[in-house]
Amino acid sequence: MQMCDAGDDQVIIRKANPADFEAWKVLWDGYNAFYGRVGNTALPDEVTHTTWLRFFDAYEPMHAFVAERANRLIGLAHCLFHRSTIQLQPSCYLQDVFTAESARGKGVARLLIEEVYAYAKQQEIGRVYWQTHESNTTAMRLYDKVAEKSGFVVYRKSL
Repeated sequence: MQMCDAGDDQVIIRKANPADFEAWKVLWDGYNAFYGRVGNTALPDEVTHTTWLRFFDAYEPMHAFVAERANRLIGLAHCLFHRSTIQLQPSCYLQDVFTAESARGKGVARLLIEEVYAYAKQQEIGRVYWQTHESNTTAMRLYDKVAEKSGFVVYRKSL
């Protein structure tokens, strides 16, 4: 857990806990809306609830962090650990980073990423990586400061 001033109040970055669900879901819904997962393309409730439960299952390699200011959640970060064919230590995929609109531009996303870095290092993870949409230029300005671009292009196919 880390604490830092970001704007008017102190921001606390910590692991999510089961009691955070309702406040986390507001952020989660905002994150999904940002990426156009609404209406007919919205995530099924089953995916949201299963994802949430996985964060608290000791056998799942998924982790959730939240940013809290004045007893209100203002950001989230989700990551998962997995094996790699190119290194002995596992890797950490930072799958989701999102902040409430009121928290943007105040260093909250950077704090969330730094907490994931610290946690991964503590767990002896070899690297942290993530992807973002090419249109997410605001986030990329931060990402260019806290990591290096790999140069890889992502391909995928839904099955």
